[in-house]
Amino acid sequence: MADGEIRKVDMGTKKITIKHGEIKNLDMPGMTMVFQVKDPAMLDKVKSGDKIRFKAEKAGGAIVVTDIQPAK
Repeated sequence: MADGEIRKVDMGTKKITIKHGEIKNLDMPGMTMVFQVKDPAMLDKVKSGDKIRFKAEKAGGAIVVTDIQPAK
């Protein structure tokens, strides 16, 4: 799980913009980027500015968020 902050939720394209720390399983440094989501229902539970922990995986050439939880 990586730490992040939601910058934008785009229901139309079913994508989410996250400013995140290092994502170790993808060997990715911290940055702000747009992710696809595995399940569009996840977007209903979050809003811009939320602090989260999330899991992202490579799937079909894209990086997809597979789990989002509120940061504790």
